[in-house]
Amino acid sequence: MTSDISILREDGVVVVAPVGEMDAVTSPALADVLDGVLAADPPQGVVVDLAKVGFCDSRCIGVLVAAYRQARDMGLGLVVAEPQPQVNRLLVIAGIDQVIPITKSTGAAVDSLRA
Repeated sequence: MTSDISILREDGVVVVAPVGEMDAVTSPALADVLDGVLAADPPQGVVVDLAKVGFCDSRCIGVLVAAYRQARDMGLGLVVAEPQPQVNRLLVIAGIDQVIPITKSTGAAVDSLRA
């Protein structure tokens, strides 16, 4: 189980895009990337693009919630974009959609953070 994570800065909004499975082995790397993005030169907001994540477990959810809280405490927005159906289902079952905004497109997520 492996994951690659890309980081793209779009006009002050950072898009973090993991690829693969986000589980107990790979989620710490996502946590490190999100911590680094929020600590360095704080952006206007962060989009976590899950379009290429085929699996997400409770550890991944914990990482997303922790990053959301960290961003919120800094006065920044964090949005999850394009989760695959099975990942979206887990986010809904866990009630994450009631806490973290989830959009169907990364572009819409970026635009929502620029507004």
